[in-house]
Amino acid sequence: MSIKELRNGKATVGTMIRLIRNPAIVLVAANAGLDFVMFDMEHGSYSFETIADASTLARTKGIECFVRVPELSKGNISRALDCGVTGVMVPMIRNAEEAQKFANWAKYAPIGERGFGSNGPHTEYTDAGKDSGAFMQAENQRVLTIAQIELSEAIDNIEAIAAIPGIDALLIGPADLSNSLGVAGQFNHPKMDDAIGKVAAAAKKYQKIFGFHAAEELTRKWIPAGLTLRMSMMDLNFLASGMQELNSLRD
Repeated sequence: MSIKELRNGKATVGTMIRLIRNPAIVLVAANAGLDFVMFDMEHGSYSFETIADASTLARTKGIECFVRVPELSKGNISRALDCGVTGVMVPMIRNAEEAQKFANWAKYAPIGERGFGSNGPHTEYTDAGKDSGAFMQAENQRVLTIAQIELSEAIDNIEAIAAIPGIDALLIGPADLSNSLGVAGQFNHPKMDDAIGKVAAAAKKYQKIFGFHAAEELTRKWIPAGLTLRMSMMDLNFLASGMQELNSLRD
């Protein structure tokens, strides 16, 4: 599944990587049939060196490699992209001003102001400077910008966020969103349904991708609302459940 297909409305499925540093995890995910992995630099301990290794390997296997950066900053976003990732998610986007900064730092001109590095993992070590205009145009479509919506302030500003050119996707973070709405852990609370519904509606209105990071049951609940960027679980969950199964040997 390519980002082009995702932009055209097809569903894509992936998971978050927070613990495993071996780049081969992208091969495991690809062999399992996943469309993408997202390395978590917000809560994980990854360096950009790890991200560059993983994204380079991902490109050879045809799986998308995304990263959640620690916070909104030019350095985080531009370095992740120059490491070769094909998607960047910024946590806790609050308003249109922050969304605009994100778009500016992630997209090349004429959409944004991303600095041009002509050779590196993002160019697959070819010299993109030979035809920089064509490369930047293609890269603006190839790179996915994901605004993570997980604060009540973002819900209040969701239409303004969604309207920003260069923001490709709105992705719900249900844990922090429930905390922000005062209903911690109650993912099916009416306040949550109302907030998530507003995000889904804004995504549809402004032709953005609607995304979610949640367990399977909650994810399936929102598929009828146009949910196509589907991220569920993380490497920690899979490792823990697999190890727990070993307890059957006690019987």
